[in-house]
Amino acid sequence: MNHRFIKVDSIINRVTKKDGLFHGDYTIDPYQYCEYSCVYCDSSNRHEIIIKSNAAEILKREIKQMNKGLIIIGSVHDPYQPAEEKYKMTRCLLEIISEYNNPCHILTKSPLVLRDVDVLSRIKNCFVTISMSTIQDNIVNLIEPYTPSPLERLKTIKKLREKGITAGLAMIPLLPGITDAELEDMIRSAVFHDSQYILYKPLMLAGDQRVHFLDLLERNLPSQVDYYKGLYKGRISPPRWYTSTIGKKIKRISNKYKIPDRMPYHKKNL
Repeated sequence: MNHRFIKVDSIINRVTKKDGLFHGDYTIDPYQYCEYSCVYCDSSNRHEIIIKSNAAEILKREIKQMNKGLIIIGSVHDPYQPAEEKYKMTRCLLEIISEYNNPCHILTKSPLVLRDVDVLSRIKNCFVTISMSTIQDNIVNLIEPYTPSPLERLKTIKKLREKGITAGLAMIPLLPGITDAELEDMIRSAVFHDSQYILYKPLMLAGDQRVHFLDLLERNLPSQVDYYKGLYKGRISPPRWYTSTIGKKIKRISNKYKIPDRMPYHKKNL
C-alpha cells in the first residue's frame, strides 16, 4: 500500500444532518482511504493511503474558532489503521483536542487506540466505539481480511474500560441473513467485555461496493446472493420491514442483558 502526503486547507467538517447514532457535531479524518480494505467500504479498491500531513497545524487554528461540540474522529476512514502506528496523526490531533478539552468520539476497529489512553484520559468527555460486524472469524476473513480479530476488538473494549475510558461496541455494518442469528452472541460478548453500550446499523450497498460485495457472495456464500439482490433491489439500504424487525430483536436482547442501545451522551454536559 502506497502512502502519499498532502496538505489540507481545513480538517474539521461540521455535521449538517442530525446524528442520532454517534451524536457528532463535527468530524475529523486524519487519513483518506484505509488499509483495512473491508469489502463493503469504498476504500477497498484503493492502493494508496493519503496522510493529511498538516492536520494538527490546521486543527490548532480551527478549534479556536468553532463552538464546542462532539468531534467524531474516524467518521469515514479508520483513524487507527496501520499507518497510524508510524505517523501518529490521530495522536497529534487528540493532543490538541485534549488541550482544548473538547469532547470526542473515536470510531475504530483497532487495538492501537490503547496506545493513546494517556491522552484520552485527559479529555473530559471521550468515547471510543469499537466496531465489528460478526464474531465469526471465517466471515471476518472474507469481508475484512486485514482487520484485527473480533476477540482482539472485544478485549480492546475491556482494556479501555479498565483505564476508565467510556467505550462500547458498534455492530456495524450488520450483514442481513449472515449475522442475524449471532446478534445475541455479539451482545452477550460485549457485556462480558464491559461494553457500556451497543450501536448498530445494517449494511449499505451503493455503487461499486454493491458489485464487489455481490461478487464476494457469489464466490463464497452463493446461497445468499438471491436474498441480497431482493433485499437491496432498487435501494442502498434494507427495507423498513427488515430494519424494524432487526431493531426490535436487538432491543429485546439488549434489555435482557441490561445494556443500552445508544451512547450515554448528553450535550448539556459539555
